[in-house]
Amino acid sequence: MRVLFIGDLIGEPGRAIVASQLPRLRSELQIDICLANGENAAGGFGITPGVASELFSLGIDLLTTGNHVWDRKEIESFVQEEPRLLRPANYPPEVPGRGFHILKKDKECLGVLNLSGRTFMSPLDCPFRTAEREVARMKEKTRALLIDFHAEATSEKRAFGWFMAGKVSAVIGTHTHVQTADEQILPGQTAYITDVGMTGSAESVIGIAKEDAISRFLTQMPKRYHVAKDAAQLNSVMVEIDDEGRAIQIVRINRGGGG
Repeated sequence: MRVLFIGDLIGEPGRAIVASQLPRLRSELQIDICLANGENAAGGFGITPGVASELFSLGIDLLTTGNHVWDRKEIESFVQEEPRLLRPANYPPEVPGRGFHILKKDKECLGVLNLSGRTFMSPLDCPFRTAEREVARMKEKTRALLIDFHAEATSEKRAFGWFMAGKVSAVIGTHTHVQTADEQILPGQTAYITDVGMTGSAESVIGIAKEDAISRFLTQMPKRYHVAKDAAQLNSVMVEIDDEGRAIQIVRINRGGGG
């Protein structure tokens, strides 16, 4: 099974480059399942039912999220009804939606688990213990398991990767919007990368107009951020998984960027 995971989508530029590049990537790389983190796909903050539906129509099979999942109130009922849109599993149980999904497509079956880190993030339930519990449940249905670990600190991400080594097929880090160069196969055949990166404007500050970000740092004054519009890039990784749920390879796949 070949899985393409697309890094955090930022607004219209991110959606546009997915529309232009994903059909070619699916064909060239012989992709079976495509996943993406979509928590910033609507105007750079949050996701709406319309945007989620648009991304599904473009060929994304499942969307993960993170700390911005609730930025748009209209998503609350949609996430409850749509199993292909996940929110972190370590939110309290009363929260709408679900944190994992067993995705079946053609002859392939992939379990996807969404988790949020806690270092410099909201104090949710422990992602490590939540992962142990949910992975055990998911393994009853499939051997191929991928986790989107949406976290700020590289130390927490690395620790989580080692914690899950040999227990899942892949741990893909998201949230910081800057792709890391540490893709590897951990012991136990678990694919890992600290952060898959961002799909949005390359001429930006993590997807935001650079002028807005610079002004905020210079003045320390509140300022409304706008999504940068130019030179879109697509950051992703391709993970190949064998029939036993073991990762064979992980490769960074990047397109665009205006360079």
